[in-house]
Amino acid sequence: MKIWFDMDGTLADLYAVDGWLNDLINEQTRPYEIAKVMHNMSRLARLLNKVQAQGHEIGIISWTSKGGTDLYNGEVALAKMVWLHKHLPSVTWDSIKIVAYGTNKKATCGDGILFDDELKNRQIWGADAYTPDRIFDILRQLAD
Repeated sequence: MKIWFDMDGTLADLYAVDGWLNDLINEQTRPYEIAKVMHNMSRLARLLNKVQAQGHEIGIISWTSKGGTDLYNGEVALAKMVWLHKHLPSVTWDSIKIVAYGTNKKATCGDGILFDDELKNRQIWGADAYTPDRIFDILRQLAD
């Protein structure tokens, strides 16, 4: 089974960064760089590595900034990759897809499980889409 994670609002607390929207409008990557984690990342990494060892694939599906230029979106993608490496260094992702804002995640990733804070993304994905607060419960079920 493939397990997909959104980043902003799911793993990274982007929306809690003071001035995040103004920074994004002004094409600054600061919020992506300094966003705090939303979970115990050591615990998450252990579970991710466990489910991956059992044959599940793990991936990131995240959007770039709304209305960003190609140059800025490239910088956003790089900032997200650095954030992942910093906060989950022991995780080797099977796939990382950082795509244009608004891209249909289901069409991009296909089947599997999605963890995403945005209701619309979960509705489009269907039955196997969950809010971020379900990450540990679902991963524990897969790991057992």
